Amino acid sequence: MWDKLFSTVNLLEKGMQASWTRNAVIRNNIANAETPGFKSSEVEFENVFARSIHSAVGSGGFKPKMTRNKHVDFSWHPVDLSPRIVKNDDTSMLFNENNVDVEAESVRLAQNTLYYNTLLTKLNGELARIKLAVREGK
Repeated sequence: MWDKLFSTVNLLEKGMQASWTRNAVIRNNIANAETPGFKSSEVEFENVFARSIHSAVGSGGFKPKMTRNKHVDFSWHPVDLSPRIVKNDDTSMLFNENNVDVEAESVRLAQNTLYYNTLLTKLNGELARIKLAVREGK
């Protein structure tokens, strides 16, 4: 019962963890923009998340419903969702073999900040909803 109550909160937490990791990776890229031979990295999370949902739910939109205790639970539990850090070894932007584009990284940082703040707002709304449900249940 409790896992269903906090399922949205858990998903938002995974997204916020990925965003926090992405923020650290982007800041590291910007900090090493002048380092000879440095190769930038990026965080993959949304693709991992989408593949996880697709494999759990299936392409036909299958959504399991358990009506008896002996039914097999096919529900999706995002426990092992974690962001992946991928190094970009393919390109070189500068003569020193560095591939950090500071302007592009700054844009990614701004986008990621908006993404994180959106998730935080949604999380606050979910927690307020749960708090209201608990308060009204008394």
